[in-house]
Amino acid sequence: MFRFEREPAVPQGRPGTTSSKQFLTRRNTRVTKKLFFLAIFLMLATPIFAQTPAGAAEADNWRRAIAYLAMGIASGLCGLGQGKAVASAAEAMARNPGAQAAIRGALILGLVLIESLALYTLVITFIAR
Repeated sequence: MFRFEREPAVPQGRPGTTSSKQFLTRRNTRVTKKLFFLAIFLMLATPIFAQTPAGAAEADNWRRAIAYLAMGIASGLCGLGQGKAVASAAEAMARNPGAQAAIRGALILGLVLIESLALYTLVITFIAR
């Protein structure tokens, strides 16, 4: 049988490692403080959400700008995803030529799903006008 040895205990007069109880207590007070300040912040911010908008035209401009930004981000990420999918499919077809039909079918399905993200974002952009 194996024999496991324990570390010797630290004598009382010398500093030892931090006990888990002290660590957890210290960590819990930090988390409690953060949650308390978050709750105070949200209570103070509540009246801001209750106010009526000052001008509808200004809000419309922001909504349109954010929609266009979302469309740009979605199109860029779709392009990156499609490039990665095509590169992976080409590599898989080169490694296993016998599975080209299955890989091609999975590639087309994946490209359709990736492109649908850009189309949904385009529809949202038109709705935001």
